[in-house]
Amino acid sequence: MPATRHGYSTAQIALHWTIAVLVILQVALHDGMVAAFGARRGDGAATESEALLADLHVAFGIAIFVLALLRVALRVTRGAPPPPEAEHPALRTVARATHLALYAIILAMPVTGGLAWFAGLDAMAELHRAGKVAVFVLVILHVAGALYHHFVLKTDVLRRMLRPAPTPPL
Repeated sequence: MPATRHGYSTAQIALHWTIAVLVILQVALHDGMVAAFGARRGDGAATESEALLADLHVAFGIAIFVLALLRVALRVTRGAPPPPEAEHPALRTVARATHLALYAIILAMPVTGGLAWFAGLDAMAELHRAGKVAVFVLVILHVAGALYHHFVLKTDVLRRMLRPAPTPPL
């Protein structure tokens, strides 16, 4: 188990925000992917721009998967800062569950999307669609928790994902 840290590393912060931006872009690319997926299933033809949006959706999904694997590896090897000492145990449990669920869904979405797109598995397409709702709910919980910590509890939870922890001396 890695030593307790007082903040996240530059790499952990960069991965967090890069994945966040890519997830937001995935939402923007959604309509093109739906049209291209429908065309693949025989429901009409996708325009060139829709096909391009679908290609970007696939590429960004693969990028999210790879970056999320790196993020998990860093979490395992470098650890994460402990929750604030005064945090209520129930809030700590909710935060831990939300983080685990976010990691799971961020890894599952590219897998289900890839299996739907490349293997034509309708069940995976349905799981991918359902996963979209889970992503929205978990992101809202995650952001709300960070803002609650920052503005109400006045902890450093949000700041430590904005500024890397000092590198410990050798």
